[in-house]
Amino acid sequence: MKKALLLSVVASTMIMAGGDIAPAPVVEVEKDWGEIFGQSRTFYVDRTYTGLSNNNRNSLATGGYIGYKTPDFNGLTATVAVYGTLSLDIHDISPTDDAGTWAKYDPSLYGLDGENYAFIGQAYLNYAFGNTNIKAGRQRLDTPLAGADDARMLPNLFEAIVVSNTDIENTTLIGAHVFRETVGTFGNIYHGSALGLTSGYGLGMNSALSGKFVNMGTVALGEAGIDGKDNETAGVSAIAAVYTGIEGLKVQVWDYIAWDILNAVYIDGDYTIGINDATKIKLSAQYINETDIGDAFAGSVDTNYFAGKITGIYNDFSAYVALSTTGDSNTDTGGNVITPWGGMPAYTQGMVTRHQFFANTDTWKVAATYNLKDYGVKASVYYTEFDVGLGNIYDPSNAWTASESGWDVTYKVAQVDGLSLRARANYPRDFKEGLDWDEYRLIVNYNF
Repeated sequence: MKKALLLSVVASTMIMAGGDIAPAPVVEVEKDWGEIFGQSRTFYVDRTYTGLSNNNRNSLATGGYIGYKTPDFNGLTATVAVYGTLSLDIHDISPTDDAGTWAKYDPSLYGLDGENYAFIGQAYLNYAFGNTNIKAGRQRLDTPLAGADDARMLPNLFEAIVVSNTDIENTTLIGAHVFRETVGTFGNIYHGSALGLTSGYGLGMNSALSGKFVNMGTVALGEAGIDGKDNETAGVSAIAAVYTGIEGLKVQVWDYIAWDILNAVYIDGDYTIGINDATKIKLSAQYINETDIGDAFAGSVDTNYFAGKITGIYNDFSAYVALSTTGDSNTDTGGNVITPWGGMPAYTQGMVTRHQFFANTDTWKVAATYNLKDYGVKASVYYTEFDVGLGNIYDPSNAWTASESGWDVTYKVAQVDGLSLRARANYPRDFKEGLDWDEYRLIVNYNF
């Protein structure tokens, strides 16, 4: 936010002839007062279950965040932002008034047990010097295995220190340590269940809802672990390198050390081949390996996940097919990929179905997108299918085939800078054997 100040020049020139005084020249000087930023979000979601459960639930809420960033002082800035969500009750009473009424509401737009809340979600210092940047404090992270997962009203946020450097040509080096996390409103879908462990949310995530920042070990595994031990840990450290030095190639390698829980290695690579000015082919591959470390609060861990994707691009149209497989083992986690801190990078995930991280599970997905840039419209459709293995963490010793189809349309309003309208839908079948639903979402975002 910059404001122009008009300063008049004190000294003026006397025109001797006729005794006239020449007008003082006006000089325009810019003053930097910092920056106000934010997002207003209004969200409606409607889900109808059939099969094992028969119920309709829907919710409407508004909220988002507003923040302030100070002017730059020799590379140093400070940022603070307040996040919040407010229910727009569309049923007879609010979700917190009666336990029976809560079943009518979709919980993914609110805090714990349907409450409205506001909190300071970002509060960090950022220092940039040369090719190095340091950010310390409450902040949003978007990394492969620890991230915002901004799928509903409010995202996951973290207390962390992140250092990045680009001294090496075409290479970004990253080092980070994450101390605590507050879980976004999407976590209410999992509510601390075992399913959440493979879907981005831990066993102890309930204590980290409604804007509360909680130790990373507690978020993952709860307060009491194996043999009654306290699951608080030293947090999660991460180092990474991102390389783009070969034309068309991008490779990133991450190593996450979740102290006394597990070590996770994530590798992802994309190689784009230009056929002509209009046509490209992109080949992609990703790999995750997890093993237990230290006191092994989650027990023994030994997991591998492999995925590949091929994308065809023609002007504004693109389509891809992706395949993935997750191994199994006789460890305490059974070969399921554990990702309790919001990271969800898998090529084969659905909008809501994230079974690709179940042990001994093979998954395939097809999707297509048409980006009508001249009209501000982007439309996508997809279908994904999961051959769930017996070792899955959700319904152990049962194997079945789950699927999900869906679509997603976004419209950026040209007349209002920052305003976008979005409609999404997903149709899981046999999410759990015999459980289906149809879900629709309408989202209005205004970024400023």
